[in-house]
Amino acid sequence: MKRALTLFFSIFLVTLLSAQKNYTQEADNNWKSESYFTAVDLYKKAYTKEKKKSEKIRIIFRIGECYRLIENPEMAIEWYLKSEKAKYGEEEPLLFFHLAETHRLTGKYSEAKEYYNQYKQLVLSDPKGQEGFLACEKAEKWTEKPTAYLVENESQLNSKQYDYSPTLMGRKKDEMIFVSSRPGTMGNELDSRSGESFSDLFFSEQDRKGKWSIAKPLAAPINTEFNEGSATITYRDKEMYYTHCPIEKNKSQGCEIWKATKRATDWVEPVKMKFFDDSVTVGHPSISEKDELLFFSSNAPNGKGGKDIWFVTWDKESDSWGEPQNLESINTPGDEMFPFIKKDGTLYFASSGHLGMGGLDMFKAEQTGKNQWGKVENLKYPLNSPSHDFGIVFIDNKEKGFFTSNRAGGKGGDDIYSFKLPPIIYALQGSIKDVACKKPIAGAIVKLIGTDGSSVEALTDAQGFYKFDEKENSDRYIAENTSYTIVVSKPSPAKNISDDCESTDYKKRGYLAGKGQETTVGMAKSTAFVHDFELQCSNCGEIKFSTVLYEVAKWDLMVTDKINSKDSLNDLYQVLIENPNIVIELLAHTDARGRDDKNQILSQKRAQSCVDYLVSKGIAAERMVAKGMGETSPLRLTKNGKTVVYDEAFIGSLPTKQEKEAAHQANRRTVFSILRDDYVPSEPEVPVDGGQENEGAGGNQ
Repeated sequence: MKRALTLFFSIFLVTLLSAQKNYTQEADNNWKSESYFTAVDLYKKAYTKEKKKSEKIRIIFRIGECYRLIENPEMAIEWYLKSEKAKYGEEEPLLFFHLAETHRLTGKYSEAKEYYNQYKQLVLSDPKGQEGFLACEKAEKWTEKPTAYLVENESQLNSKQYDYSPTLMGRKKDEMIFVSSRPGTMGNELDSRSGESFSDLFFSEQDRKGKWSIAKPLAAPINTEFNEGSATITYRDKEMYYTHCPIEKNKSQGCEIWKATKRATDWVEPVKMKFFDDSVTVGHPSISEKDELLFFSSNAPNGKGGKDIWFVTWDKESDSWGEPQNLESINTPGDEMFPFIKKDGTLYFASSGHLGMGGLDMFKAEQTGKNQWGKVENLKYPLNSPSHDFGIVFIDNKEKGFFTSNRAGGKGGDDIYSFKLPPIIYALQGSIKDVACKKPIAGAIVKLIGTDGSSVEALTDAQGFYKFDEKENSDRYIAENTSYTIVVSKPSPAKNISDDCESTDYKKRGYLAGKGQETTVGMAKSTAFVHDFELQCSNCGEIKFSTVLYEVAKWDLMVTDKINSKDSLNDLYQVLIENPNIVIELLAHTDARGRDDKNQILSQKRAQSCVDYLVSKGIAAERMVAKGMGETSPLRLTKNGKTVVYDEAFIGSLPTKQEKEAAHQANRRTVFSILRDDYVPSEPEVPVDGGQENEGAGGNQ
């Protein structure tokens, strides 16, 4: 009995070890053949049987690798963390790099940066750690400030399986051929790499309401029992180039590009295209608008990385495609795939080698010459995401189309998304008020003048409000990349209107023109500009402006290190520039202290010095009359129907010295009034020094 038991347990142990060895060996074999979906289950079984610690740790890491390669980053992270806990990173620093990559794929950029830093410290010679760290920082910025594109999952097209790489056809681009592994494909087996059914090409079309029809697979001989992939349609929908990936004896033979011809509604007569030796993989074709260039992705020798973008040119003389050329300016040591050439010549593609947000990102490069493309630009968020984003196509030259992503929130594995760049809409509005009364000005003329030659006018309503938004034909008043001058005015034939805000003559007020600037140059988002104005009454008597300072008993404009009285005339200068038809009387006043005759002479010279300065700035002398008022016209203020005159009797009645001095200072003023508004210049006024002025202006003491 003892011998029998010993023999039994010996046989059991040998059987167990053999099974365990078989699981591990079989898993490793599937790993080598890139059958990761099959390998992961075998590794899990081997892990439960394995007793040796070092081998167990190796298997943990391999399980994480399998999940990463079948594009399940969440599960990959789970097993990588187990591997980290087992200190596998001390033996294999690549663990930290893949922890960083999978965290980036799930949008966990902070954690990803920590692992990139760990990898950098352990493998100083590999730039991928620093590149990944910088990519995370870029991705965080792009996510915080997304582009204006709108992205939507095309749920009518998508299934719970993989749906990707749309290509458009039809005059209105309302027909689509795309790749899918959904039920209905011709293959009966599962892809050992992904665990999905082999993919086929499907067709759907859009009705007038934008609804997509139920997708149907293309008939044989286009679809086969193996994988069919990305397709492209020639200019007049007569031919289709597509990807075909045969398998022999459970081993992938790589991918090929085939060409089929359309007969009625069917695709027939598929022919294999031969660009390289049969050992080279080619796929993801994209043809230019005039069928002159055919782009594709390949791992052909003499490339720059894993998969590169190549192109061939149609030779009319030989009626065939020329020799493949590598797009060296685009390709990297990583993978470049899924090219698309837009009508305007811009090349779009997906890459893992250029700096991106996560897995595959989409990029573009504008055409700079014949068969030449310039700087590569990331399409940023939300077209790109932390996940894989690829297979973009555009509807003609419009900023709308479709692409593929396996981002969070999708319906299946890979999903087809639509995108569009909504039109940038600009509007301009504002209110116009009386600067003194703060009341709205109804009936003011608002003129909008664009650098594109446009000119349009509007009137303010009863609330003093104006608006430029949409025209009757749905065009916009405010265009992109245009600067605008806004000129506001309200002339009035009435003269000498009361300056009392409560006067019954208020509605008869005229106003000096106001001017403003707005621009849409460099603006990438819709904006509603608000530009308010406060206008100065033009027929309410004297108009004040900023204080002009003089030395005591002198009339020269004061210019020192701290004071520049010439600057105080800028407001008046701007008024004259913005109101080219007015003629003004410039009035200089003094207070009542001192001799009357001297005050009269002094005020006349001060008024003239202001006129002389404005003439030196380019204002025509005939538009200005200098008049010294001396002490003859003390300040008059009207409020609520009551007028106060700042004469000697009123000033003498003030209780404090400070109040009296303030009243004298109020009388020392330089003002102007409008004599007429029908001036027609004999020659255009030319501002001196470009008319560049500082803020603030006019008045005196």
